[in-house]
Amino acid sequence: MTGQPATCPFCEIVALRAPATFVAEWDDAIAIVPLNPVVPGHTLVIPRDHVQDFATDPDVSALTMYRAAELAQGPQPMNLITSRGRASTQSVFHLHLHLVPRADDDGLALPWYSGRRRGKGRAGKPS
Repeated sequence: MTGQPATCPFCEIVALRAPATFVAEWDDAIAIVPLNPVVPGHTLVIPRDHVQDFATDPDVSALTMYRAAELAQGPQPMNLITSRGRASTQSVFHLHLHLVPRADDDGLALPWYSGRRRGKGRAGKPS
């Protein structure tokens, strides 16, 4: 593991020293249900190796993305979200990818889309 802090909650889960609800396991990653899922099916995909964020080790990031893509197979609309740094809302400094299943009008807002349909304005664009 590279640069593991003294107490990393995800490293503790990987080492089976902390509880988690496992969704899937691979040699290089795990998938768990987060403590506070935003919707049913919300899943975290976490590399077994400690890396701080997606830019720390591109190879680990790519393998973790591969595992997330394996889990996301099928027609379900879904967001894949990760963050780098506290200002971008990273709260656990161990790379993790959020798989967030979506549905029409689910109300989950992202800064570039409110998650709700709007009436059509001129030229068919949202108003």
